[in-house]
Parts: sequence; structure tokens; C-alpha cells
Amino acid sequence: MQSATYTVSCKTMDRLSKLLGIYDENLNLIARELGVTAFTENTDIIIKGEQKNAELCSVVLNKLLDIISSGEPLDKTRIIYCIEMAREGNTDGIEKVMSGVVAVTSRGKQIKCKTLGQKKYVEAIKKNSVVFGVGPAGTGKTYLAVALAVTLYKAHEVEKIILTRPAVEAGEKLGFLPGDLQTKVDPYLRPLYDALQEMFGLETYAKLMEKGVIEIAPLAYMRGRTLSNSFIILDEAQNTTKEQMKMFLTRMGENSKTVITGDVTQIDLPEGKKSGLIHAVNILKNIEGLETVVLTHKDVVRHPLVMEIIKAYEKAEKKQEVSARD
Repeated sequence: MQSATYTVSCKTMDRLSKLLGIYDENLNLIARELGVTAFTENTDIIIKGEQKNAELCSVVLNKLLDIISSGEPLDKTRIIYCIEMAREGNTDGIEKVMSGVVAVTSRGKQIKCKTLGQKKYVEAIKKNSVVFGVGPAGTGKTYLAVALAVTLYKAHEVEKIILTRPAVEAGEKLGFLPGDLQTKVDPYLRPLYDALQEMFGLETYAKLMEKGVIEIAPLAYMRGRTLSNSFIILDEAQNTTKEQMKMFLTRMGENSKTVITGDVTQIDLPEGKKSGLIHAVNILKNIEGLETVVLTHKDVVRHPLVMEIIKAYEKAEKKQEVSARD
């Protein structure tokens, strides 16, 4: 194999420091992932290794410098994603991900997409009336949907934000639990509360809840209603039955937007019950105004270990499918 040497100029010590990370952990990660040797000389990074790997490393480092220049922080997840994109020859996609703000939190933090899958998901929600976001934990399905709901509410494009989840563990029969409705469903809906509070701020969130602008309820309480001028999010939809999913989808009224999120690898339904999410995604194809976006391990934005765990499960499931066919 032909070896090669590449030089990446960071130009300033500040840019170099941000790229290297604490104790050079970023550079060491990149060098290890791509099988090259990398070291610094003044504000330059020298890369040595096989031609293909060294060139790929220089591309990754230059793209990460672009991210630094845009004011975005570097973390392990983002670095690994950048490496995967470069391996696929899709470095232009990195710029696409960096462009555009989805929402701004109550503290002024800008919420942006971190992967191409997330970018596609957000664009689908903006363009369509109904979107299915299917993918593993940590891909931002619920968080981004809530962020867009808040953005549209603030822009006066919707009047209400309605969030719901199937309370599978309680069999959708919450009457036997102590306390009022809110107390009963709190454990199931906590992730939705957290996202809304971050977007609106605690005080505004509390006022909007009191006014009924924000409504958070179990799926069973959607029956018989028509939801107009609303942004509606059904979370954990893999735990709906076919009947529940049909009921939910037919609640949508005029000027409403509906997002259904779920992870088909984490179904908690009783044995013999087919997931309403899987069924709906299969039958609701080629309908104008409806889109399904599938997110993968590449779109995981939690701890990098989560990405590796999901990849391992996907690999095991593929092996099982092959064995079943044989």
C-alpha cells in the first residue's frame, strides 16, 4: 500500500486547541478510527498513513474545522458521524446538517440538526401534514418534534400543542391508580414535559398548561375528538395497537400537523398484538402529505456508546433473519 503525508492547517492556536480536544482526545480518536498517525507542528496537523486513509483523515479534519468556525462544539458523537459521512463520500452532507436552526430554547440555545437523518426528518415535518419518525432511542425523534411544535406555536401557525403516549404498562386503564389524571400519566409522559419546559421555560410552560394551550394526555383520552389548529405528537407509537393507531390518525382536523414517533425494536405490547406503528407505516404509502422517515444508529445523538449498542443489536437481528431464511 502506498503511504502518504498530508498537512492540515488550523491557522490559529485556538482552532487547533478546539480540534484536538482535552489531552488530544479528538485527534487520537480520529487517528485510531482511520488507522493513521497524526501529530502537531505549530498550528498544523501532520497526518501519515496509507494514501486512502490519510486523505480521508485530512478531509475529516478540514470538515471539523468548518464546524468549529461555525461556532458549533465538537463532541465524540459528532466526530464519529463526520468520519462515517466521509467514508461514504458524503462530506457535502455535513454542511447541510450544519445549516438552519430548528428552534431556540427559553435560554437562547439554538437547536440544530446533528445528522442528515435528523435534517430529513425536520424537513419532512415542515412539508407534510402527517410524518412517521421511526428509529432507535437517542435519535431525537421526540425532541425535534416538540421543538418544531413550539416554533409553529410561537409563529401563530397552530393554537395548541397536544402530546400523547400509549400507557402500555397500565393497559391504558388508569382508573385504579391513585391521584388525578395528571398524576396517573406523569411517569409515561415525563420526557415530553422535559422537552417542553426547556423550550418554553418553566413559567411560560406552566401558564400554557393552565390555559390548555399545551395538552398532555394518554392515548385513550384522544378517542371521539377532532383536533384542529393543533400540532399533535404521538410518542412511543410502537406500543399502539392497529385499532388505536387508526383511531388516533382519524382525530386530525383542519390546519393540524401530526407527528408519530416510535422505535419498532422496543415493542411492549402483549404477545399476539401487532404494533399499530408497523402496520400503519406498511399500509400508508404513496399518500400525498404523509411521509415516513427512518432514522438509524447513525442518527443517535446520545452517548456514543448508545450508537455502538444499537449497531450490535442491528447486526444480531440481521444474523437471526439470515438464519431463519436458511
